[in-house]
Amino acid sequence: MNIHFDFSQNLILEDEMVLLRPLQLSDIENLLPFSLHEPELWQYSLVPASGKENLENYIGSAIKARENQAEFPFVVFDKMTNRCAGCTRFYDIQFAFKTLQIGYTWYGKDFQGTKLNKHCKYLLLTQAFENWGMERVEFRADNNNERSKAAMKSIGCQVDGVLRSHLPTYQSEVRRDSIVLSILRKEWFSEVKIKLQSKL
Repeated sequence: MNIHFDFSQNLILEDEMVLLRPLQLSDIENLLPFSLHEPELWQYSLVPASGKENLENYIGSAIKARENQAEFPFVVFDKMTNRCAGCTRFYDIQFAFKTLQIGYTWYGKDFQGTKLNKHCKYLLLTQAFENWGMERVEFRADNNNERSKAAMKSIGCQVDGVLRSHLPTYQSEVRRDSIVLSILRKEWFSEVKIKLQSKL
């Protein structure tokens, strides 16, 4: 399957609980309350969005990456509360090699621990494996981020390994170890999809 995806298209993913639509500059208004009042959301982030200036840079760089056809960022809406919940994106998209990464994911505290993340990941993984024909979807996180690691494992990710001293951390001299997890195409169709559906 040769994919020719138009990055300018208005790709929307949704189910009964969540809607993912392309991130745009006007979303600063939707996301600013998180940026101002929940700065701890970016404790492990390489690109923080805490504070208005950081948020503007975060959204601007994400949109530029989409224009460069390297990433596709989404804003996440919780349809149950009719509220903006956070962001996520496809990145390191390699159609030629049938791989991509899912990340830059964060949700406001009100939405953590709900089923929102599983609904988002189900939609994103369905798009990756079933519409784009990907062979591998990868996830990465700071190896100290226990919440993120638990969330990824709960949707069916397998641990590939840890990249030692991989990246610099935000506002620190310490470099982080990055844990790498993934789901393969055969795993999605044989077990991960069914198990994830049962948790929605």
